[in-house]
Amino acid sequence: MLYRRFGRTELQMPVFSCGGMRYQHSWRDVPLEHIPKDNQTNLEATIHRALELGINHIETARGYGTSEIQLGQVLPKFERDRLIIQTKVSPKADPEEFLEIIETSLSNLQLDYIDLLGFHGINNPETLRNSIRPGGCMEVAKKLQAQGKVRHIGFSTHGPTQVIVDAIESALFDYVNIHWYYIFQDNWRAIEAATRHDMGVFIISPSNKGGHLYNPSARLAKLCQPLSPMVFNDLFCLSHPQVHTLSLGASNPTDFDEHMNVLPLLADAESVLAPILDRLEGQAIAALGENWYRTWREGLPDIQSTPGNINIAIALWLGNLVEAFDMTDYAKARYNLLGGASHWFPGNKAETLSQVDLSESLQNSPHAATIPDRLAKIHSIIGGADVKRLSQQ
Repeated sequence: MLYRRFGRTELQMPVFSCGGMRYQHSWRDVPLEHIPKDNQTNLEATIHRALELGINHIETARGYGTSEIQLGQVLPKFERDRLIIQTKVSPKADPEEFLEIIETSLSNLQLDYIDLLGFHGINNPETLRNSIRPGGCMEVAKKLQAQGKVRHIGFSTHGPTQVIVDAIESALFDYVNIHWYYIFQDNWRAIEAATRHDMGVFIISPSNKGGHLYNPSARLAKLCQPLSPMVFNDLFCLSHPQVHTLSLGASNPTDFDEHMNVLPLLADAESVLAPILDRLEGQAIAALGENWYRTWREGLPDIQSTPGNINIAIALWLGNLVEAFDMTDYAKARYNLLGGASHWFPGNKAETLSQVDLSESLQNSPHAATIPDRLAKIHSIIGGADVKRLSQQ
């Protein structure tokens, strides 16, 4: 395994982390005795395999159902100093509620302290305000830090880049869990801000949210040869030294195996990646047209300024992925979250397009005349039944 300094935490972080949202029994809390033995056995085997590979950062959250309580049955079996444990708790308007939830996490995990406490889901100004206002959740976290129950404090986010940058610029957090990978590079400005503040940078779900790369389209697989799309994406992310670790949401012990193929490639990442990046960009330009490829984001309105709260940027982005890389299944899964995922994936689908006038909100876009038709086409291809987030299922 390779390790990188995790910003000012000074932790030596493995470049892969073991995410804890896919091997647990349930997304709802259930008593330990109701968890099937085979599920617990698989979880423990997955943790053992991670540690065999040198992946000693185990990441979970109070919102991941039985993940914490199941990990609590295996983590105490290992030397504590060998482990880096992260759990995450959503910020609350009432800081006492936040404290109670953290204490529950410690009890579930059967640990005296958490190495990394993440504020889970700083996705909008309200959750940021609840996190850092005087008398708010940050003061609770700092007290726990002074008591030795928390070593370092960070945050995870699915929010817009400016909210992420605002949280980083508060200088109150030691690390950030963030979405950034080949198909979605919008948050690079936030990663640059994190680097300036010497923060650890953890990439959330590069193989799943990064394109369902465990089941890629044939077109994408061909473009990424001789690598698999998953190995390509890992290598792309880790070729940037500002990125310290990638989360692998393992559901069983073998899920780490393909990712390990990245490690011997890192020394020559630039030369390995160059022809693949050229092919991917060439395909995108050929499919989309160079003008659209270069300028489609310009002048797009935010969700609040768009009639019907249509998330135009996400819809167009997903449409581009379908047209360029035939990533239809991924696009359907993401697009149909719109309308039901609150601040975790905000805005609505384009299903009300015929009832709204987008002309004013698109007045700053060079593509104002064509975007409504594009949105209608995209909705006809990938629109469908609403999809729930995993934690809602």
